[in-house]
Amino acid sequence: MALPTRYRDAVVERCSGGMIATIDTEEKCLLLYPLPDWQEIERKIEALPSFNKAARRVQRLLIGHASEVELDSAGRIMIPQVLREYAGLDKRILLVGQGKKFEIWSEDAWNAKRDEWLDEESQADEGLPEMMQNLSL
Repeated sequence: MALPTRYRDAVVERCSGGMIATIDTEEKCLLLYPLPDWQEIERKIEALPSFNKAARRVQRLLIGHASEVELDSAGRIMIPQVLREYAGLDKRILLVGQGKKFEIWSEDAWNAKRDEWLDEESQADEGLPEMMQNLSL
């Protein structure tokens, strides 16, 4: 996968091109973190109580699937096959910026989820959470 040019310099500056790809436990997409950000998250995940079933599930899935990927000189990263299979990645994929991380989606899965979320939003009775009502976009 080629990282868009507009992000390459920032990724190289932040982590010298070293990143971690892992699965998203809620959606069929991948999460891509700069290595320093992942290390902080990994410490927090490892600190969760191992006798708690939900915490252990997250530890197994996120840490167990974490794979180191490196940005090459052409601005590409090689995503391991097991992660590509999980997210259904084929020819057409999308990279969705999410602050300190990226989400990697198959184009078809992204379009379907986006439409589902927009439909849910239009039918929601409760509206925005109170903390977001004063947010100006």
